[in-house]
Amino acid sequence: MKRVLLLIMGGVSLLLAAVGVLLPLLPTTPFVLVAAWCFARSSTRFHHYLLQHRLFGALIRDWERYGVIPFRIKCLSTSMMLVMVSYPLIFRDFSLWLKAGVVITILVALWYIWSRPSVPVSR
Repeated sequence: MKRVLLLIMGGVSLLLAAVGVLLPLLPTTPFVLVAAWCFARSSTRFHHYLLQHRLFGALIRDWERYGVIPFRIKCLSTSMMLVMVSYPLIFRDFSLWLKAGVVITILVALWYIWSRPSVPVSR
């Protein structure tokens, strides 16, 4: 049952990643990484497919081996997060505690992204 749920979750994540390629508001990279994680635990065939993919393979391999988030992806995700939350935080009227929660969430996400290495470190 767990394997089936992971397969479904990996498939949905991969579908969302594909939609994210077309829609600039939906991030692609996190969904590809979630799909790879799910497939690594449920289907060696699908996981191998993602590792060999011409667009995402290197990204997944670097993440799995070294925890690397490429500098370009860091910059893109940072700018997208800031753009997406700036307008509502500045120009929309909703509770201060909700705005604070959004700011804290974004800061934690940015801290995590920028705390990861940008290039693989040899061991």
